[in-house]
Amino acid sequence: MTQFTKSIDADGVATLTWDTPGKSMNVMNMEGFQELDALIDDVLADDAVKGVILTSGKEGSFAGGMDLNIIARMKESAGDNPAKGLFDGIMATHKILRKLERGGMDDKNKGGKPIVAALPGTALGIGLEIPLACHYIIAADNPKAKIGLPEIMVGIFPGMGGTTRLSWKLGAMGASPLLLEGKLNDPKKAKAAGVVDEVVAPEELLTRAREWVLSEPKIVKPWDEKGYKIPGGEPYHPAGFMTFVGASAMVNGNTKGVYPAAKALLSSVYEGMQVPFDTALRIEARWFVNVLMNPSSAAMIRSLFINKEALEKGANRPDVADQKVRKVGVIGAGMMGAGIALVSAQAGIEVVLIDQKQEAADKGKSYSESYLDKGIARKKTTPEKKEEVLSRITATTDYAALKGCDLVVEAVFEDVGVKAAVTREVLAAVGPECIFATNTSTLPISELAKASDNPEQFIGIHFFSPVEKMMLVEIIKGEKTGDVAVAKALDYVRQIRKTPIVVNDARFFYANRCIIPYINEGIRMVKEGVEPALVENAAKLVGMPLGPLQLVDETSIDLGVKIAKATRAAMGDAYPDGAVDEVLFWMADEGRLGRKSNAGFYTYDEKGKRGLLWEGLEAKYPVDDEQPDLSEVQHRLLFAQVLEAVRALEEGVLEDIREGDVGAILGWGFAPWSGGPFSWLDILGAERAVELTEALTAKFGDRFATPGLLREIAASGGSFYDRFGTGADAKAA
Repeated sequence: MTQFTKSIDADGVATLTWDTPGKSMNVMNMEGFQELDALIDDVLADDAVKGVILTSGKEGSFAGGMDLNIIARMKESAGDNPAKGLFDGIMATHKILRKLERGGMDDKNKGGKPIVAALPGTALGIGLEIPLACHYIIAADNPKAKIGLPEIMVGIFPGMGGTTRLSWKLGAMGASPLLLEGKLNDPKKAKAAGVVDEVVAPEELLTRAREWVLSEPKIVKPWDEKGYKIPGGEPYHPAGFMTFVGASAMVNGNTKGVYPAAKALLSSVYEGMQVPFDTALRIEARWFVNVLMNPSSAAMIRSLFINKEALEKGANRPDVADQKVRKVGVIGAGMMGAGIALVSAQAGIEVVLIDQKQEAADKGKSYSESYLDKGIARKKTTPEKKEEVLSRITATTDYAALKGCDLVVEAVFEDVGVKAAVTREVLAAVGPECIFATNTSTLPISELAKASDNPEQFIGIHFFSPVEKMMLVEIIKGEKTGDVAVAKALDYVRQIRKTPIVVNDARFFYANRCIIPYINEGIRMVKEGVEPALVENAAKLVGMPLGPLQLVDETSIDLGVKIAKATRAAMGDAYPDGAVDEVLFWMADEGRLGRKSNAGFYTYDEKGKRGLLWEGLEAKYPVDDEQPDLSEVQHRLLFAQVLEAVRALEEGVLEDIREGDVGAILGWGFAPWSGGPFSWLDILGAERAVELTEALTAKFGDRFATPGLLREIAASGGSFYDRFGTGADAKAA
C-alpha cells in the first residue's frame, strides 16, 4: 500500500507526495517511514535530481501526525527489553530525518540538495517534525489550517526531533508555547512565530516551492555550523538560566508533578542545549522512551484519543437508520436550555426555544447573542455567522411551534411533577416520530418516562454546565427506551460535536454517582478536623482540577442541600451522609451558597474573584493537631470516585469501560494523567487496590468496601482492560 509517490520534472525537481490511502488526512506509520526513507535515498543518489519538494496529496492538509494506535502499542511491541527496543526504534527514525536534514552534504557542509516542505494546510505532530527537518518550509495561506506540536496534550511530547529542532531554532522561550502548551497556529501566525519560513497563496504553493529549490539556496541548518548560538541563550547563560527557572516553575505549577511528559520535555530541552545537536537528539529519544515506559502516557492516549474517538464515531450506537436531527425543540430557556439552544444552532440545527414567558424565552436567545458577540470581539466568529446562528433560534411561548421537531430536549426545573406536565404538553404538539429527551442530572428516567404514552421514545440527555464548554454528554436509557431513541440521541450529540457516553438508568446515573462521593468525602474530612487546605491541595496534587470544596462552591451549596434532602428521602435509614449534611446545611443557613452568593467554603471579592478558604470553617470545625498523611487523603478522595465507577460497571449502569474512563475525564476532570478510573486501577494494580480499600474500610467504614468485581480481577492477576478489552470486547459481561 503505497503512501509516498515520486515524480521528477524536466528541471530536475523531484516531488515526493504523501497520500495515505483510505484516510482524509495523512497519518504516519512504520511502513510510511520506510517508504520515505527509501525515497530519500533515491533522490539523493539520483544525479538528475537537483532538489526535492515534500508535499501532500490531501487537499487542505499536510499531515495529522502519527497514528496514535501505533504509539499506544509501541511499548508492548518493543520486544523483551522494551526500553532498548523503543530507543533503538526512535533513533532509527532520527537517522531518517537527519538524513533528510543533511540533504547529502559531506562533513564539511559541501554539496547536498535543497529539500523544501510545501504544506497545503494542517501540519501536526510528526506532520510538522518532518518539515522541521527540511531546509525550508512554505505553507499555503489557509486560515483553517493548524500548525503545531500538540503531543503534550496526549501525555507524550514531540519525540521525533521536533522538541530539539524547535527549541534550537526558536530558543526555549520562543518554543515553550508550542511545546509545553501544544499551541496551534494558523500559517500566518506560524510564520510570525518562526515555525514556517514563508506563506503563499494556495495556488502558488508548488510553484513557489519549485522556485526556491532552483534558486540554489543555502541549505546548512544553523546548528550544523560552527559557533551557532541558540536564541535566548543556553541554560548556563544568564538569560537562558532565568528562562529555565521560570519554565520549571510554570511546568510544576500547571502539572503539580503528575504529568510526566511535561517534565520530561523540559529536561530534554535543558540537557539537549548543553551538547552537540546529534547528542541532543539522543537525549530527546531517551526522555521520550522514559515517557513511553510510564503507563500514564499509554492510558492518556487510549482514553483521550483512541477511546474518545471511537465513542464519537458511534462505537455503541444501535444498528438503526441515520437519525440526524433537523429541528430541535428546547423547553426551558434558563442557563441549560439557552446553552443547548446555542450549541444546536451552531451545528446548523433549527431550534425552537420555549419558556413560560416571552421575556424569559428572549433572554434565553440573548445568551447566544452575547456569546457570539464575545466570539466576534475575539475574532473567533463574524457578524455574518452570528446572524446566521441567531436566525436558526425561534424564541417563543407557543408549543405549536414545535411542529416538525424530530427531537425535543426538556430542560425545566428538577421536579417530577413539573417535568411530567411539560412532557404531556410537548407530546400533544409534536408528531408521533418525535423523540423526547429530558435533561436531568438526578431524576430517574424510567420514572419520568411514565408521563409519556410512548416510553420507547423517551430518553435522558444529561448536559454538563456550561453546555458550550463541556465536552461530555451523558445519554441515559430508561427501562423501556428503544434503539431509535438511543441512536437519535447519539447522532444529535455527534452533530453538536460533543462526546457521548450511554448508561442505564440508576440513581445519579454515572457522572454524579461518582462525583458526589468525591465532594462528600472532602466535606466529611473537614468535619473530622482535617485541615481544609490539605484536602484541597491533596486533590490538586493527585491531578484533580478542583478540590472538593471549590467544586461544591462552583456548583452551589444549596444545590448540594437539595440533592442531599432528595437522596435522604429516597434512601431512608440507609442514607450514609448525615455527617456531610451537617456541614452543608450549616453553610446554607449561614447564607454561604458558593460562588453565586460570593460566599462559600472560599471567600470572594465583590467581583466574584475567589480568595482564600473561609476562616469561619475552622472556627466551626477546629483542625486537629495531628493531620493525616497526604497519601491517605488522596486515597480517600480517589477511591470515593473509583469504587462507584466499579460498582456502576458491576450493576450494569455502565456497559463499556471506555465510557467509564472517557466520561470521568471529560465529565468531572478525573485525574486525566491516569486515563480515568479503570485505567488508574490498572496502573495501580488490582491487588494493591484491594489492599488499600480494605485498609480504608477498616478505618473509615463500608463506603470503601471492596467491590466483588475488583476482588475477582485481583485474584486473577489481570486488569480491567485485560478483562473487558478496548474495542468490541470493552463491554461488561
